[in-house]
Amino acid sequence: MPNLRIVVVNTVVHDEGDEALQAQAERARVLRIGLLAAGYDIIASLPPDMYLPDRIAQLQPDMIIVDAESDARDVLEHVVIATRDERRPIVMFTEDQDPESMEAAVEAGVSAYVVAGLQGERIKPVLQVALAQFKREQKLLDELSDTKSKLAERKVIERAKGLLMERQRFTEEQAYQKLRSMAMSKNLKLSEVAQRILDVEDLLG
Repeated sequence: MPNLRIVVVNTVVHDEGDEALQAQAERARVLRIGLLAAGYDIIASLPPDMYLPDRIAQLQPDMIIVDAESDARDVLEHVVIATRDERRPIVMFTEDQDPESMEAAVEAGVSAYVVAGLQGERIKPVLQVALAQFKREQKLLDELSDTKSKLAERKVIERAKGLLMERQRFTEEQAYQKLRSMAMSKNLKLSEVAQRILDVEDLLG
């Protein structure tokens, strides 16, 4: 997984007078060192604001890492919006142990939710597992989408066959062969020809 292009989303504010902010800044430093030591490419560190979706769309990272101290759900909301149209593996390092936050993160598509585990040596294996998990989930989603698409196409073809059987007094086999012949002559998919027939029927009433 070397050369993985990563965007880090965090809420670090540098303020030496605040111990909590110093601790968060230290977490960001450990994360950065761990990523660089593992050979990953940090292309940007971004705040979770309204501009995040546009920035991620421009940068096209391979993975998003969220570093959130205790406001995980607020940060996650921005990340979810930013990845809504194009899914990417998301790894969240946080101190937020609230079960509801964890559940919300998983529901939103976070591949790995790591609580109090930001040690440099753990970063690489966590990212490897997260990427494998994301690929597995994406494969399942693609298979589900393909199944739904094929089912929808089959329904369109069956409706077009029924229409031909009604209008042309075709048998089911004759209707199918007619659709198949039209598809071959026009170099179209069977479902595309079927949809055109249905569209014409709707247009003519």
